[in-house]
Amino acid sequence: MQTFQELVSSRRTWIDEVLKPWCATAKRIDLILAEQEWLNLAGQAAPELTLWLWAWNRFPELCAEGLQTINETREIVIETCQGSKYSGFPDARESRQGELVLVQVNGAMTAPILIDDILAVQSCE
Repeated sequence: MQTFQELVSSRRTWIDEVLKPWCATAKRIDLILAEQEWLNLAGQAAPELTLWLWAWNRFPELCAEGLQTINETREIVIETCQGSKYSGFPDARESRQGELVLVQVNGAMTAPILIDDILAVQSCE
């Protein structure tokens, strides 16, 4: 690399081709470790707007183009690796560090569901 523009381009490529895909497959414990070093890894980007959003992107039903948080606008059904099912609307404020909280139709909130325990996410629409 000889120019600043080449350096910027190489970093953007690393983020798009290495960092984002890693977030989409990493275990929660590794994501938490990465969050502690996020400024060194990703620069001035806030972990909740990058690392955690990229991690939740492994489940497209939780994300929407242009949103910088989990999509709260539609009811979903979560199936866990243990075979349990939960339905409700994701609560972006309560869902932190790889723990998803749903607000059920009756207003009750689920206990946090770990990202590693989620097998599938489906929209109720």
